[in-house]
Amino acid sequence: MKFAPIHGVAVSVLALTMCGATALAQSEGAGAPEIIHHKTNPSGAGAPTAGSTGTQTPVITYHGGPVLGTPTVYVIWYGNWNQTNSSDTPSGQHIVRDFLYGINNSPYYQINASYGTPTGYVNVGAEMTDSYSQGSRLSDAKVQLVVSNAISSGKLPKDTNGLYFVLTSSDVAESSGFCNKYCGWHTSATLVGSNIKYSFVGNANRCLSGCAAQTTGPNGNAGVDGMVSVIAHELEETNTDPNPRSGWLDSNGAENGDKCAWTFGQNQTLGSNGAYYNMTLPGLSTPSRNYLVQRNLAQNSLCYINYVTRAQ
Repeated sequence: MKFAPIHGVAVSVLALTMCGATALAQSEGAGAPEIIHHKTNPSGAGAPTAGSTGTQTPVITYHGGPVLGTPTVYVIWYGNWNQTNSSDTPSGQHIVRDFLYGINNSPYYQINASYGTPTGYVNVGAEMTDSYSQGSRLSDAKVQLVVSNAISSGKLPKDTNGLYFVLTSSDVAESSGFCNKYCGWHTSATLVGSNIKYSFVGNANRCLSGCAAQTTGPNGNAGVDGMVSVIAHELEETNTDPNPRSGWLDSNGAENGDKCAWTFGQNQTLGSNGAYYNMTLPGLSTPSRNYLVQRNLAQNSLCYINYVTRAQ
């Protein structure tokens, strides 16, 4: 992963790609953030890639900046999440809520505890709905405005230990490259007078071949099932590198999630609906759910899916 400091803001863009991909810098226009993008899923949707069990080089190292202990997640449901397209739906929202609940202290999220300060725990905070306040075509600056307005209006609390997710329905575009250059991104900026971490993740139903690992999801919603993997990626990167390019990354600028991007481990199960999954977590709306989530890098520069059993 590469970064570009923009008007005092360091932006980390996730395209969920393998390290070493060629990146092209481009600008949305005068005064807009300039971000170095990476490619989306290099394999396209289909059978998930297991990935290497060897050391991911160059190894990840600490660069002296802040690292979060236990982040609190806030969700902004942007757009229309009550559609009839079988993806942008209340049941799709439940998949995300269940995942955020289940990932807390899970064998998967304990990978982050290998970095010392992170605890492997996640708190789930408040959520809100934003029905196209900035239109259906967002820029990076408009994503920031969505977060800033959510906090300044009091709809969400101001939390310097939080990560604010802007989760967009599939009819919403992100003009800096969602679907054709990246699947999500995270950054930090001074908003409402404080250092705020936030992330954009769009519904992968807009581009399953680019931002999902398979066209059938474990929970019957390929777009939102794809989003969950991106959400995990952005959350763990924010945990270990909340102010991009200052925490844990390698000499090429790749964060922990980047080093294992688009790989799903050696222990995948084919479900009865034809979708693969690699973990089962407890839920809120249902006792448990299956998910297909990309691996994460431990401090020893190995990719894992389960840090308790050391399953890769």
